[in-house]
Amino acid sequence: MSRRVAAIDCGTNSVRLLVSDGGRTTVERLMRITRLGEGVDATGRLSAAAIDRTIGVLREYREVIDRLGADRVRITATSAARDAANREEFFGAATEVIGAVPELLSGQEEGRLSFLGATADLDASLGPFLVCDIGGGSTEFVWGTTEAEASISTDMGCVRMTEAWLRSDPPDPLELSQALSVISLHLDDVLREIPMAPTAATFVGLAGTVSTAASVELGLATYDRDRIHHFRLTREAIEDVFRTLATEALEDRLANPGLEAERADVIVGGMCVLVSIMRRFGFESCLVSESDILDGLAMSLAAD
Repeated sequence: MSRRVAAIDCGTNSVRLLVSDGGRTTVERLMRITRLGEGVDATGRLSAAAIDRTIGVLREYREVIDRLGADRVRITATSAARDAANREEFFGAATEVIGAVPELLSGQEEGRLSFLGATADLDASLGPFLVCDIGGGSTEFVWGTTEAEASISTDMGCVRMTEAWLRSDPPDPLELSQALSVISLHLDDVLREIPMAPTAATFVGLAGTVSTAASVELGLATYDRDRIHHFRLTREAIEDVFRTLATEALEDRLANPGLEAERADVIVGGMCVLVSIMRRFGFESCLVSESDILDGLAMSLAAD
């Protein structure tokens, strides 16, 4: 009998749970936007309000884990916690609620787990892959076919870019230009570390920005994982979604089917990252994957 496991990822923007049988079969998958990393760039600390929001969601997740009978739990924290001087305050509260100590992942480990989850159900003949996880505070790039061969974590994400550069509603052209210029510098780093990145046979995009772009392109009134997972977003579609969202005020942006209200204020920052990658690396499409770091975590638990 396969072992039921639970994986929790505490990201800069969202906190997600996967309960899985044997690391392969999904029992429950939940996501809540808590904005744990709100203001971290400016203050160097996790705010009390952000910690409280996140701990509230972790209490909900503990109840789900108990109800579904998962006997092993792995909880991780990523960019916001890496950057926060007071992360132990959050870790202590999270440990008390979940019963497991959060692991602070390095950017490289985050990328490796994302690659593991994203490529588990992809045919190796579609490789080599460039897997890109656009998070709230960081974006990971991982190259490989059957395993991660090269990776880099960059300090750009939907929350970080929004808080640093996109302050008008809608963002004015100068703000967008500044954000795109900063992203270009990060992509210089990617090309130094993974020079073969643009030659990937398949570009795989993970996380909220990419799945939201797919949802908006598909016009989904409600989230539909089956329609989003392995949907191919063309470069033209990504440019179109970017133009639409970047030129709308927040109130108008909310009217787009497929865009969650909680993500509407940071989606343009994320789309700046995605559209820059497509332009710089010359990719004609992005294969959307809803399997990601959570799946990699669950698989690692089941394998232990």
